[in-house]
Amino acid sequence: MEEYIKNFFQELKNKIDEVSWKEIARAIKILRSTYENGGRIYLIGNGGSAAVASHFANDLNKTILGHKGDKKAKRFQAMALCDNIPVLTAWANDVGFEAVFSEQLKNFAQDKDTLVAISSSGRSPNIIKAVKSAKILHLSVIGLIGFDGGELLPLSDAKIHVPSFSYAIVESAHDAICHLITTYFEESIKDES
Repeated sequence: MEEYIKNFFQELKNKIDEVSWKEIARAIKILRSTYENGGRIYLIGNGGSAAVASHFANDLNKTILGHKGDKKAKRFQAMALCDNIPVLTAWANDVGFEAVFSEQLKNFAQDKDTLVAISSSGRSPNIIKAVKSAKILHLSVIGLIGFDGGELLPLSDAKIHVPSFSYAIVESAHDAICHLITTYFEESIKDES
């Protein structure tokens, strides 16, 4: 049992060590620019990646503020497009599951916005379609990707790639990276206020 636990954490550490710090920094710069220009951040994912997207949106919208509450601190505007079940099922039923994110982007996106696309495989058709729509709409794209990168890797402006074929490792690493980014902004915005 202890050997199994040790091996899991060792593999997670090894894969996190392979992630490009430059790409994480590039993602932070994109998010900073979106924040400073009053843009929105849209987050998408399926399954466990949807949970990571929802969690990251929550952290961008609230955790970064700490306990500031009513203070007039500038706020991130983040929306996980996987959270609205009625909208998801309407698009899936009427048009097809591949359209569930791209059609929502067409409702809201402006060229100062950013899309965070989270996909372990980098191949999910609804994620790829949304990213292609984001490019047409002139959004920056941050990809949190696993496996071999799939189609998402070359389509992303910031390529945060965890090179593992284990969903557990990829999703755990993505969550840790999102926490790193959240903590970075929590500290830097605190220093600005």
